[in-house]
Amino acid sequence: MAAAKDSAGSGGKAERPAYEQARDELTELVKRLEAGGLTLEQSLQLWERGEELAAICQDWLEGARARLATALARQDKPGQEPGAPF
Repeated sequence: MAAAKDSAGSGGKAERPAYEQARDELTELVKRLEAGGLTLEQSLQLWERGEELAAICQDWLEGARARLATALARQDKPGQEPGAPF
């Protein structure tokens, strides 16, 4: 999946990573924090990046839920053949 542009649409911001990329980076970040040996400043920077990545993942998941809800709503419409999800 290609990275999507930042939802704010500002040209100066970096593109939003794909869900899988954000999730994997967040997982590695947590491992680094749990391993310890970082300065307070390094830990805070990783924490802040983790918050950003968690928000990105949450946005992707909310979008996926909305798409599924739309697909299921279409499936439930009268007159549509049963078992045809789309």
